[in-house]
Amino acid sequence: MHRGSCLCGEVRIRVNAPLPPPDACHCVNCRKTSGHYIVSTDIARDSLHVDGLDKVKWYQSSENVRRGFCALCGSTLFFDPMIDTDWTSVAMGVCDQDTHVKTHLHIFVSQKGDYYDITDGLPQNER
Repeated sequence: MHRGSCLCGEVRIRVNAPLPPPDACHCVNCRKTSGHYIVSTDIARDSLHVDGLDKVKWYQSSENVRRGFCALCGSTLFFDPMIDTDWTSVAMGVCDQDTHVKTHLHIFVSQKGDYYDITDGLPQNER
């Protein structure tokens, strides 16, 4: 069982499955919503339990994607593609304890900020 929460603790998550290796997304939307790039992992919806869901504010960032934030503290929590998927992406920063997984991929590197370099040797996808 993995547990996590937003900064203020009003939204708490539990994941009843192993965490898949996360990816690092460098797209403009992820950078703007998080203040930098975001690392997240895709969790099957039936393994994700959220307490305080009434405190989650959803922002429709495109026609098919919404992003979830804590309405009280502003913590970035979720990326939800909403169509043809059975998963929700959870921000790794919400985890309360060691996860024992490592980032495996960088995506949307064509949109990364010019103020940092990616030097970890992991695969990089333009999109």
